[in-house]
Amino acid sequence: MNIRRKLPPLAALTAFEAAARVRSFTKAAAELGVTQAAVSRQIHLMEETLGFPLFRRLHRSIELTDKGQVLSTAATSAFNLMADTIGELTREEDEGALSISATVSISHFWLMPKIASFSRLHPDSRLRIVSQDDTAGLGGSDLAIRYGNGVWSDGKAEYLFDDELFPVCSPEYAAKLGSAPALEDIARQSLISYDSKNPSWIGWEEWLAAFSIKLAKAPSGLRTSFYTEAVYAALSGQGIALGWKRLVQNLLDTKSLIRLTEQSVVPRDGYFLIVPPRSANNAKAFQFIDWLKAEAAD
Repeated sequence: MNIRRKLPPLAALTAFEAAARVRSFTKAAAELGVTQAAVSRQIHLMEETLGFPLFRRLHRSIELTDKGQVLSTAATSAFNLMADTIGELTREEDEGALSISATVSISHFWLMPKIASFSRLHPDSRLRIVSQDDTAGLGGSDLAIRYGNGVWSDGKAEYLFDDELFPVCSPEYAAKLGSAPALEDIARQSLISYDSKNPSWIGWEEWLAAFSIKLAKAPSGLRTSFYTEAVYAALSGQGIALGWKRLVQNLLDTKSLIRLTEQSVVPRDGYFLIVPPRSANNAKAFQFIDWLKAEAAD
């Protein structure tokens, strides 16, 4: 039996899985690197092929139908199974290296600046850092560093640290604002924002709302796809970004970025280390875990 005859086109299935997971055609398009219209077209094609609707199109959002929810669960499981299998095969080819999965921002701003100290302590250990766009999946990695509520089904979550958010900008931009600008003045500046599929991450509207300040309109500043881009936009003087302290501390220490206010928001979630069952007896993994916990506590 040719199983492909029972499946929608792969492009349509990929678009559906992404849109169902992030609950947005626009965010799915950004994740896949295509236009929103292309995602909408692929899902419409899939609905025509199947003969029933997968989504309810609301005014500013989408909802899965009952059949769409069933198919979404199956599609995500299938894609995860493929990712895990490919990860395992890749890990076999890179046998001996300990692989750590993390988001691009955590990897770039927090983990990589510290990794040299691990190499000095354990010169015979080989590491493979797997950076991902958003919430770090395990795939075939031995460990993952992840931000969220600590409730995941793919491994044991060990708490590392929490974080706090506050406005940051370049020294030149800060000089134009003067010392200790009021939050109302900051809200009228060029605010750099970024897209995130992680609902735990906080944007400008939510941050300002914590101090009873409402944006009159959408932020007028640059909008980026990833947090790393937002930070580099702030470094280049494009406006004010929200600084996640654990990620931008090195830039604050070197005065590359300036913290504008003492006010901050502490999110309810935090950073966790995910240890999958397959790493429970991995001596190299626990060597890295001990080092990571020491760095987190420092």
